[in-house]
Amino acid sequence: MKHGLSQTIRRSVALPRRLVAEAANVAPAEAKSNFNRLVTIALRDYAAAHRARTFEQTMADMAADPAIRAESTAIQQEYRATESDGLQKPRRKK
Repeated sequence: MKHGLSQTIRRSVALPRRLVAEAANVAPAEAKSNFNRLVTIALRDYAAAHRARTFEQTMADMAADPAIRAESTAIQQEYRATESDGLQKPRRKK
């Protein structure tokens, strides 16, 4: 047997029965009868939602920052000449 850190963490938690039932009712098929899988999916989804909210807030903060807006405008003006670089617009198929 190898000694060292396990890839699994075991925890004992007390959860409201109603919450567990509600989560199980909306769980994907593979997690309905496997509580461990249900908790894993729920925690993964929670972490992903938190990362998405953090990213969205960061983008909103950047969009509201006057210095970033000014730099973006300057870059846009600097490269405006390349917008018509001679490439034809794709023709629609009839």
